[in-house]
Amino acid sequence: MAIPVGHKDNFQTLVRAFNNGQVCLLECTDKTTRNKVMVICAVQKVGEEFELVPFAKMFDGNPYDEVEPPEDSDDPK
Repeated sequence: MAIPVGHKDNFQTLVRAFNNGQVCLLECTDKTTRNKVMVICAVQKVGEEFELVPFAKMFDGNPYDEVEPPEDSDDPK
């Protein structure tokens, strides 16, 4: 599966935010489950105000238990 262009663009924005020290970890509430979740946000200055732009949720458990890596496309299965 190819990585969608929008995801690539968002990733590059997040890389720039990390490089510029404009990133934070914020406790939010999941709208569906109402559980507390930790979210990685880019910090964007808009005039005299700061805007927090959410990019990713952190795993609560062991990420190796929650996701599988892509299969090797060269695997002759």
